[in-house]
Amino acid sequence: MQYLVKDFGRLCGDMATTRTPPSDVSAEHIAQDIAAAIVAHRLPPGTRLREEALARAYNVSRTKIRAALLMLSKDKLIRTVPEKGAFVSKPSAAEAREIFAVRRILETALAREFVARATPADYKRIERHLQQERRAVKADDVQLRNGLLADFHILLADTVGNSVLTEMLRELSARSAIITVLYQSSLDAACSSDEHHAFLKAAKAGDVELACRLMVEHLEHVEHALNFTDELPAESNLITALLT
Repeated sequence: MQYLVKDFGRLCGDMATTRTPPSDVSAEHIAQDIAAAIVAHRLPPGTRLREEALARAYNVSRTKIRAALLMLSKDKLIRTVPEKGAFVSKPSAAEAREIFAVRRILETALAREFVARATPADYKRIERHLQQERRAVKADDVQLRNGLLADFHILLADTVGNSVLTEMLRELSARSAIITVLYQSSLDAACSSDEHHAFLKAAKAGDVELACRLMVEHLEHVEHALNFTDELPAESNLITALLT
């Protein structure tokens, strides 16, 4: 999700003070702001993103807002409904169950192949990645944290070298990442990173069955920890969410 930014709080603070964002703000900058608001749960799943409200908030044309929304749509952070407009993505619990069911099947096979093929250089590369994960989790950098947690699984697939499997996991991981951004807590993200370490330790020891079991349990833990109970307020003030 390439449009997430780290300094959303500062940006919102600045705009809350001035209430008149510069008219030359770029579509990408607007996409970054909205994405950060989504990640920070300031714009809950299901929130309608009204073009006219956004255009007033950023003091830009609706054409520029549409360009920003298109960027967010490509990242699957929002969905566009014909005749109704754009909404923050709201994956269902049923969709999450289906995605994680498929991942458990694929990644059990992936774990076996990884243990058989991984070299010392591969382990060093993934260990460096896990260090980045830990730092992002500790810093509570939600967007970076979730990206790194998802990329761990892609690194395993890259090591195995099956391009079809890697492509399938990229798609599933992207969909999972949106779900975890919206519904996973910081505590559960920290547990996920710990489970990545445990998996790699078992794999490095050559314990295939333990590695496979840990992978399945990890994906089950992520799925079961997702919180789909938060309800969208009856009236969500978009400008307040962005500018206060």
